[in-house]
Amino acid sequence: MDALIYTVMSGASRALHAQQVHANNMANVETTGFRADLEVAQSQQVPGYGYDDRHLASLQANAVNAASGTLVQTGRELDVAVRGPGYFTVGYRGGEAYTRGGNFEVDADGALSLNGRPVLGDGGAIVLPPYDRLSIGQDGMISIVPPGGSEAQAVDRLKLVNPPAAGVVKNEAGLIVPRSGQTLEADDSVRVQGGHLERSNVSAVEEMLQTMGLNRDFELQMRLFKAADGMADSGNRLIRS
Repeated sequence: MDALIYTVMSGASRALHAQQVHANNMANVETTGFRADLEVAQSQQVPGYGYDDRHLASLQANAVNAASGTLVQTGRELDVAVRGPGYFTVGYRGGEAYTRGGNFEVDADGALSLNGRPVLGDGGAIVLPPYDRLSIGQDGMISIVPPGGSEAQAVDRLKLVNPPAAGVVKNEAGLIVPRSGQTLEADDSVRVQGGHLERSNVSAVEEMLQTMGLNRDFELQMRLFKAADGMADSGNRLIRS
């Protein structure tokens, strides 16, 4: 009976972890550029004498849902969205991290940033000279019209990357990083759309359905736990008698 109890508790633990993942997705339905998390678990055999009849749920690192969100037009010149696969690059702890969020800001020194982190281009952190107008091309090229000028000038280009969906995870800040820990090379095939932002790719309906299914799974695990406990108690009474 102890073997059944451990198996049941393993399944219940996995269900609780999955609920946390889906709850976090639901909380970020309106977060710009948010990528939904996918909880990952696999069956693991528990070796023992004779036939290995026990299997536990082994939790793995969460995966990232690579589906694109809806693009919303904002008209703001510093808003930009990735069209299709790909990510923007920002500085993080002396290295790089990647994101779909594109609601950039420019500080008094001209530094381009996203949520306080520097936005990186082909040559490092992007710092813009004074300008009257700014535009971002489909290839990530940033062009400005200088004060009093009339012609646009290219000043830098956003570093755009396109890692395989299975090769990335989220770090503690919610940014995308490669599983290998290596820095990604720029990918010229990535395209962006200026004056737009990408909404979260979380589907509230799907998340609710998944949560309801997990609730039923957890209730089933608890019923099995009570059944295992009852069988263990019956066995103990037989031994005492």
